[in-house]
Amino acid sequence: MKGHVLPVALLTADLLVGVGGAYGSAAWAGTPSSPAAITAPAALAGPAATTPTADHNDQDVMFARMMIPHHRQAVEMARLAEGRAADARVARLARRIEAAQAPEIRTMSGWLTAWGEPVPGVSPAPAHHAMPGMMSPEDMRRLAGLSGRAFDRAFLTMMIRHHEGAVAMARDELRTGVYEPARRMAAAIVSSQSAEIREMKGLLG
Repeated sequence: MKGHVLPVALLTADLLVGVGGAYGSAAWAGTPSSPAAITAPAALAGPAATTPTADHNDQDVMFARMMIPHHRQAVEMARLAEGRAADARVARLARRIEAAQAPEIRTMSGWLTAWGEPVPGVSPAPAHHAMPGMMSPEDMRRLAGLSGRAFDRAFLTMMIRHHEGAVAMARDELRTGVYEPARRMAAAIVSSQSAEIREMKGLLG
């Protein structure tokens, strides 16, 4: 029996180091002393926990933690269309985007809570560089200052880029994620937002 103790201990230690490295350096994961850095190793400390839990992995956590602020910004952009959009089709599209993405934010927040992971906080200046397609605070201020046809064109241009970023992140989830609800959401994002990208390009054209 003693011959098997050392490999298991080393494997567990390697996993703990991997978890700390994956979350300690990411912009959205907080500091190394954050709850994520404390609770994730504890979850792996059991004698049989030599791999991430069977129902989800690190990619699933990353997908939710990145997509939540990404969706929040899309909802914020969509709400700006009310009273600013000149084209009724743009206003309807914005309402559809809000109706689709707001519930997904709640769903992903629930996943993170169930996994013992921190839910990203609401920040007035999100780390737009960390997620593809995110608008900068300057972009958002510029969009909020527009109205009429100028708003429509800026909104469509920005939302196309925003959707393209979401599709890229969703495809990452489909490649390496294992949590089936997250994979289903990712597939729906690829399908629906790709269709909306084509719709928005048509409105711009």
